[in-house]
Amino acid sequence: MLEALRRHESRITPQRMAVLKILATSDGHPSVENIYEQVKKRFPTTSLATVYKTVTLLKELNEVLELGFPEGSNRYDGHKPYPHPHLICTKCKKIVDPDLESIEGVTQELVSETGFRITSHRLDFFGLCPGCQK
Repeated sequence: MLEALRRHESRITPQRMAVLKILATSDGHPSVENIYEQVKKRFPTTSLATVYKTVTLLKELNEVLELGFPEGSNRYDGHKPYPHPHLICTKCKKIVDPDLESIEGVTQELVSETGFRITSHRLDFFGLCPGCQK
């Protein structure tokens, strides 16, 4: 992410570095609001707009994957900034990235069956995580 910002000739501020660190180390797919709350602890004068602009820029540079949800704020994945499946808990909203190697086979099968040139995909599974099942 840092290299992409440098190539784009974007300013590298301490606040931007904090956003990058959160996206790079979080395995929970944080929302902009979650990122903002974490950045604000270290940089109290940071605005929500700064976080939005940074995340939007990273999305435009294909450095984060945005997961849109109709009932709530979008979530962001800085670990895998490319289309991949997600398991989403409908109760606690936890998001998990399963390791499914078979998704490539499904994609190739769809191309063969339909003639589509697939440019992106989104595959989400909804249910209850083990913690919420208890």
